[in-house]
Amino acid sequence: MRVAKKPYISTQELIKIANKIKQLRISSGYTSYETFAIENEIDRKQYWRIEKGTNITLSTLIKLLNIHKISWIDFFKELE
Repeated sequence: MRVAKKPYISTQELIKIANKIKQLRISSGYTSYETFAIENEIDRKQYWRIEKGTNITLSTLIKLLNIHKISWIDFFKELE
């Protein structure tokens, strides 16, 4: 039986995404991640984990991009 390899996701890539999300929050005038999470109906513990580089679901990423009114293209272009 052949075992499929798991796709490789580097910690550095997750940290880049996390830092960009944090930067968007701060640029929006939120100094506290908790305030941002509560006002945008995101579980504050989940949001803290996202900013620390824990894996993020696509649906949560889409929600955050919509909150900040930023497109996928612009978000990922700025990560390069």
